[in-house]
Amino acid sequence: MTELANPSRRRFLKTTSVVAGSLVVGFYLPVSQSRMAQAAESSNEAASVFAPNAFIRIAPDDTVTVLVKHAEMGQGVASSLPQMVAEELDVAWQQVKFEFSPAAPAYVHTVFGAQMTGGSTSIANSYLQMRQAGALARALLVQAAAEQWGITPEQCRTENGVVFGADSQQARFGELVAAAAKLTPPAEVKLKEKADFHTIGKPKPRLDTPPKVNGTAQFGIDVYVPDMLTAVVARPPVFGASLSSVDDSAAKQVDGVRQIVTIPSGVAVVADSFWQAKKGREALKLEWDSKGNETLSSEGIIKQYHELADTAGVVARQDGDVTATLDKAAQTVTAAYEFPYLAHTPMEPLNCVASVTADSCEIWTGSQFQTVDQANAAKIAGLKPEQVIIHTQFLGGGFGRRANKDSDFVSEAVHVAKAVGKPVKVVWTREDDVQGGYYRPLYVHHVTAGVDEKGQALVWQHRIAGQSIVVNSPFEAVLLKDGIDATSVEGASTLPYAVPNLQVEYHLTENPVTTLWWRSVGHTHTGFVTEVMVDELAALAKADPVAYRQQLLSSSSHEDAARLLGVLNLAVSKAAWDQPLASAEGVRRGRGVAVHKSFGSYVAEVAEVSVKPDGSFSVDKVVCAIDCGTVINPDTVAAQAEGAIVYGLSAFLYGEITIKEGRAQQSNYHDYRALRFNEMPAVEVHIVESDVAPTGVGEPATPVIAPAVSNALFMATGQRVRKLPVDTSMLKAV
Repeated sequence: MTELANPSRRRFLKTTSVVAGSLVVGFYLPVSQSRMAQAAESSNEAASVFAPNAFIRIAPDDTVTVLVKHAEMGQGVASSLPQMVAEELDVAWQQVKFEFSPAAPAYVHTVFGAQMTGGSTSIANSYLQMRQAGALARALLVQAAAEQWGITPEQCRTENGVVFGADSQQARFGELVAAAAKLTPPAEVKLKEKADFHTIGKPKPRLDTPPKVNGTAQFGIDVYVPDMLTAVVARPPVFGASLSSVDDSAAKQVDGVRQIVTIPSGVAVVADSFWQAKKGREALKLEWDSKGNETLSSEGIIKQYHELADTAGVVARQDGDVTATLDKAAQTVTAAYEFPYLAHTPMEPLNCVASVTADSCEIWTGSQFQTVDQANAAKIAGLKPEQVIIHTQFLGGGFGRRANKDSDFVSEAVHVAKAVGKPVKVVWTREDDVQGGYYRPLYVHHVTAGVDEKGQALVWQHRIAGQSIVVNSPFEAVLLKDGIDATSVEGASTLPYAVPNLQVEYHLTENPVTTLWWRSVGHTHTGFVTEVMVDELAALAKADPVAYRQQLLSSSSHEDAARLLGVLNLAVSKAAWDQPLASAEGVRRGRGVAVHKSFGSYVAEVAEVSVKPDGSFSVDKVVCAIDCGTVINPDTVAAQAEGAIVYGLSAFLYGEITIKEGRAQQSNYHDYRALRFNEMPAVEVHIVESDVAPTGVGEPATPVIAPAVSNALFMATGQRVRKLPVDTSMLKAV
């Protein structure tokens, strides 16, 4: 493990400054950071400082370091953000490096007002910001060169980190940084036209690949600081329970155990190593007050939700008159859908290192939610947020779990470190993670839809029951309005198809199981229901599922219809939808389609399945088309679509957290499975060319795979999947 207590590194992160002779380009200096600026100016390391809250650092050796404000959890931002800078700065890709930025106001999300990574917004949020940073740096370097040569900036050009003048003059960027740092930044900079791009849109090698291959990449689980102890926490086994009594006498006798600390979330055992802390936790004798929650079960919750979904809820969208029209439909179909709780299960278990002193708190972790974590840590430590320093590490997966509204894994580390008086790493086991809550909520949907005599979609009544993930979160004021949790109805309330009579209703429920956003959030269930129900309407109309969607989208006035139709047409063309599938003896073949918009992007997928007589099946091939606006790196887009398909397919096949007697029944990958290598379908990803601004990539392919596979299974077997994960026994040959 690599030690992170290097004083010079720590000082850089505190000042957000610059090594000797480097040019730092930033946008503004918040008042709260003025002491940092003064420290930077007096530092021997900072020969010149342009702005302390910076995105770019250019060294005399021509190296360009881009400070990445978003967390890198495999989605590629540590390369894509530098790629945008490199484009406008006009430097060779080989010159570019990256570092994670500190947690500071300069790095907040320009839409959400907090430094965070989520909602597939990193590229969309940073696209203009990082390009402007690169263009500003380039303008200063050009101006510095022009002044040295006695010419105008308009007489200069740049290429691969070199400024060229009118008469064969040239200067490397590294030679110009000292002069450029003394210049006044221009009020405005001109960005390149897309036709002039040489870096954006190209498949550049990822900057984080070498450190991940050679083992130097620093994940939170790798962090070690001097005098650090390790802790594990015993948390309530029943959701909503509280601690009644602690007998830690046996735990204190375990070799290496140093201290037992009671914190709000449970009891922490602090030891010299993880294994000693874990053994100490096993020796604890704890009693819990379950507060009556030991009767809580998935079965009971589902029953309650079905009862609610049979009644009218709060209206999230209303077009036409559903009640009056239902009786007029030539044919109708009614279906109930069930979706279980889902855990995130990132490969790297949750962890956090914290060190708390009288006037500072220092944190090392993989965080998706730096501003929220900083504020919560400050409150626990009795400090101001600017006294909390967060060193963001590589994340071994996040999927929303490391953007916790309660900062649970960070708060625990700060509580324990404050009590112990030494740096402490809190580590969650896999079982802690799977059983620790903050799940994708359990949902039940009831839908009744119908067609007219010509098979045209006429009416759609859609009721949803489930918990809100935004209650008591920083986003409640924005996302919870008049009893409607926008994240619970998104994808349903925004149905793009031409259905003249449409009503979507919502029942907000409560129980002690903690919930959180999960990759693609509400679209995980609404996208499934809407795309399976459209297939059901196509079956009522005896129409081809693709042709039916094409007609519904072509006749729709919805703002998303045209781009959805575009990805649909691309996917079915590449999948050769009109060609029959090759047959195989004893196997039923099927092909299904789904199309959905989420996080600003449009995705269509065509899935091919093979079903055996016993109901077991394989997903053989997936063709995915995505329209995500301007693409920074097509390789990253393809990789994210593939990963999203894996994640969504895992949930379709296996994903389920069941609650019994108030406890989660699953504990590890053996009973909360993920897709295996031998189950992976062949995946093709086709990207729509676009000139509009970039939109989300990390999540939009997730909601589409489950309905595409479900619709393919119907084509193969005639059976509709309405409860997830899929029960293969229903697919047995009759």
